[in-house]
Amino acid sequence: MDWFLGQLLALLCCCCFFYYRHLQSKKACKAEPTEWPLLGHLFGMLANLHHYHDWATVVLAGRRYNFPAQTGLTGVRFFITCDPSNVRHIFTSNFLNYPKGEEYAEIFDILGHGIFNADGESWRSQRAMSQLLMATPRFRSFSARCTRDKVDKSLLPFLAHVADAGARCDLHDVIRRMTFDMTCNLVFGVDPGCLRIGLPVVPVARAMDDVLNATFLRHVFPPACWSLMYRYELGPEKKMAVARRTIDRFAADTIAKRRSDHEVGVKQSSSDMLSSFISSNDDDVSDEFLRDTAINLLFAGRDTTGAALSWFFYLVCKNPRVEQKILDELAPVAATKKPEDMVVFDFSELSNLVYLHAALCECLRLYPPLPFQHKAAIAGDVLPSGHELKAGDKILVYCYSMGRMEGVWGKDCMEFRPERWVTDDGKLRHEPSYKFFAFNAGPRTCLGKDVAFTQMKAVAAAVLWNFAVEAVPGHVVEPKLSVMLHMKNGLAVTVKRRKVPCVHAT
Repeated sequence: MDWFLGQLLALLCCCCFFYYRHLQSKKACKAEPTEWPLLGHLFGMLANLHHYHDWATVVLAGRRYNFPAQTGLTGVRFFITCDPSNVRHIFTSNFLNYPKGEEYAEIFDILGHGIFNADGESWRSQRAMSQLLMATPRFRSFSARCTRDKVDKSLLPFLAHVADAGARCDLHDVIRRMTFDMTCNLVFGVDPGCLRIGLPVVPVARAMDDVLNATFLRHVFPPACWSLMYRYELGPEKKMAVARRTIDRFAADTIAKRRSDHEVGVKQSSSDMLSSFISSNDDDVSDEFLRDTAINLLFAGRDTTGAALSWFFYLVCKNPRVEQKILDELAPVAATKKPEDMVVFDFSELSNLVYLHAALCECLRLYPPLPFQHKAAIAGDVLPSGHELKAGDKILVYCYSMGRMEGVWGKDCMEFRPERWVTDDGKLRHEPSYKFFAFNAGPRTCLGKDVAFTQMKAVAAAVLWNFAVEAVPGHVVEPKLSVMLHMKNGLAVTVKRRKVPCVHAT
């Protein structure tokens, strides 16, 4: 009997091996995951989690930008794409057929019924309300003041402390702390002081990191699997549950304080979004709405800008030619400043800096803060690429991969070359949003795009003009396994004060 079982096991192994070789030979791309009976592509997706974004890019490049996938017995069908024509169709031409969907709202349940989870009339009303608030001169002035104060009073003094001590720092952590403080001030009217000397632990900031890490895995594991883990608080879902309680407590305490101030007639010196919503809606706005709106804006402001700036400094460290051209562009503006210890640039002074803007766009092309977007099809459809979708199919639009496609951006697509964004007459080159997807496309185009650019310019200009930032040799920088494109190992740098930046004649 033992001999028979041994022979049977050997036969099964041989069958599996030859079946695997047969499937491999039929692939258009060798990196493409094998579709196994019962499991579908799930095994291959899990096996490549350690470098998921780059692996997806190789697969999409080998499959002409599109890859249909399914997760076996779960019956979940995914369509992964970075095809600009499909992106335009999904996000603009046939927008109503591709909402975020119920599954998206379940995956991102931390966002409640906020604008990033909402569809239909709820989304339209929330977007209109946020758009109206963010367009006011009062809010724009408040945003500019918050950013300038944080750069002048926190970021530059912290980097000066690091430089004077001759120490290293994790610039990725520093930037994210700064954007967390700025976003909390804009949304809640509270500065948590994350960027104080000593870098204190802020529970709500750590809780947001735990949420992002667990949320990425929800995109990979079948819903039944992660739902069970969440119910019994197992694995990453245990951290998710604890993190949610921390975030909810922070939001509830802040909302209660703002309502109390409003009721007793305390005049706010600031124009934070939470106070503005309460003042403009009086008793018509619920605590749940305020919580969901504030948390949506907090995640959007902290993580997108923080990730983008981190990758920007990484790329500039690797490309001294680009750094010098930015310094050359800043020089005429800095020359108008009083000779002080540190130079801080105003928003109005940065609006016409074409090359700095181009360098930020180039960074966002290669390292978009949101590496992919999630959609669902309401009804069956045929995409411009010729692929057929069924009702209920899930779509992952991989903007991280789109920026790395030769057919989209040319043979130099992997190079950091801001010049591609500058026209022959020295103006900014416009690229359609379905090709440059960092700020979404169509009716859901990011409302905070202008605010984000002004914040990034202010931070980038101040840091590069006042300090020479160098990456620590041998430090490995790579994307983290998260729904946001954070850095797995951080960005270890040394910082030195600049005496007088060397300016090249142009």
